[in-house]
Amino acid sequence: MALRRRVALFLLFLGDILALYAALFLTLAARYGTGLYKEFADVHFAPFTIIFVPWLLVFYIAGLYDLRRLRNNLDFLKTLALSLVTNAAVAVLFFYLIPAFGIAPKTNLFIFLVVFAVVETYWRRFFNRLTESGEAPNKVVLVGTGPSAKEIAATVRENPQLGYAITAELTGEEASRTPAAIERAAREYSANLVAVPRELKRKGSLALVLYRLFGRGISVIDLDSFYEVVMRKVPLADIEETWFLENIESTARFYDPFKRAIEFLAALVIGIILLPLEILIAIIVKLTSPGPVIYRHMRVGQHGREFTFYKFRNMRVDAEREGARWATPNDTRATPFGKFLRKTHLDELPQLWNIIKGDMSFVGPRPERPEFVIKLKEQIPFYEVRLLVRPGVTGWAQINHRADLTPDDVKQKLQYDIYYLKNRSPVLDLAIVLKTLKSIFVTPK
Repeated sequence: MALRRRVALFLLFLGDILALYAALFLTLAARYGTGLYKEFADVHFAPFTIIFVPWLLVFYIAGLYDLRRLRNNLDFLKTLALSLVTNAAVAVLFFYLIPAFGIAPKTNLFIFLVVFAVVETYWRRFFNRLTESGEAPNKVVLVGTGPSAKEIAATVRENPQLGYAITAELTGEEASRTPAAIERAAREYSANLVAVPRELKRKGSLALVLYRLFGRGISVIDLDSFYEVVMRKVPLADIEETWFLENIESTARFYDPFKRAIEFLAALVIGIILLPLEILIAIIVKLTSPGPVIYRHMRVGQHGREFTFYKFRNMRVDAEREGARWATPNDTRATPFGKFLRKTHLDELPQLWNIIKGDMSFVGPRPERPEFVIKLKEQIPFYEVRLLVRPGVTGWAQINHRADLTPDDVKQKLQYDIYYLKNRSPVLDLAIVLKTLKSIFVTPK
């Protein structure tokens, strides 16, 4: 399953690279005719190759390598258009502000941008249509009728480009009472994947059927694992304490200390570089509203330890007169300048000090207030698991779900946090940091 997804993304990435160089080749062919090869190899290849790197990075940040978004609809076309405009600006800045290559290709760059926009649009629409159409390579027999199974089925139906098709659905009761029903469904619909709740796999008669299917080359996967693959989060309703012992206990044991060292140095360097901006923000906060410049509050960190949390104050001094509550997108307690700080996330800059001190990381579950943690631990199972790692300025939950407005939002984000705990790695952390750049401007739904 994961291999097919990686292959699809690799082919998409390779196609984008070919589209870039094909557009450049066509541009130079139109401009120079017989002198095409000299212009391509000696003059344009190196500088354009350099700008192609940030271009592809912009595509990634914009979500153009997220299979869930690769559909030929208005949202995708708007995202592609915005990415192309951003990349055009990157190219203009590169060629006109960094004249190291001795070229300022006004006409060539304009023609290239137009040609690439056409080539890339046709290529992307073809790829999207190809992944959406045709027979899904993974035909699934789905066992279970709980919330997780329903969510999987709905997501698979809405996203055929993920490569799955639910060919048969059985309740856990049907599978337990008549184990052969799974075998019949797999045979009738030529399924190559069976997703079944892990507790059912332990039942003798059903285990024998699943073993026979496994022997015929049909993959048998736990329902919670399949949910994780499709939804990129962990289903709270389908896991138990032993799941954490098997999946979380030793995860990233060697990565965490390395991550701490890198983040300490990065926070120190970034803090020094951005010091003039921080001083400017502090002055504006002080001049535009009465009260302290830095907002200090207690948060719960790794292993339940409390620490002082810092950020630039973006609300009135009396914002919590009526008690602590979650902030809302259009919170009336925010000051005029505070609204700007919240929208741009510049109010988070003082948290660099939290990272230097070791209270926080760049990436991790968002830190919560002690009074909220006490309540949420009572309301939501396994909530305390998110405290196994340092909280972060940004995180997997933050880029995949909106800000907390209700307890259900907290539950949804906890599923993403647990997914992060299980899968955290340098690659995932880098992906989160890059996608955070996009979430600064677009709030996840």
